[in-house]
Amino acid sequence: MEQYFSATQKMEQEVMFPSLLRGVFPQQEGAAPDAESHTDLYERYQLLKAIKPMVEKGLASVSDQSPTGADTNTALDEGADSNLEERLSHHVNGLQQVLTDLTKNTKALTRRYSQILEEINLSEDQSSS
Repeated sequence: MEQYFSATQKMEQEVMFPSLLRGVFPQQEGAAPDAESHTDLYERYQLLKAIKPMVEKGLASVSDQSPTGADTNTALDEGADSNLEERLSHHVNGLQQVLTDLTKNTKALTRRYSQILEEINLSEDQSSS
């Protein structure tokens, strides 16, 4: 989780002009742009920014919508807690995978933004020569 927050913070600090990401599509390291992806990096940037507060808040809002006490007691009576450890492990692993994917996307977006800025700087240097 720490890596996710670090990558997100770096993205927010570096991406000063998100509009530069419009029309730029994600690509794998050393590969051609992904032709099947219909989401440009600007849309991904907006999505990653929108997800951040949800991750920060955690499950606080979800726990407010927990079942009533009677429902909980019924579930416990039926032995639903017999595999709680397994269920928790499954969800924690899923959450870890999602955070890993979000971190990779955030780092890739930040890296691509830096490349775009370098290209702009190079073209400005060449035109002023």
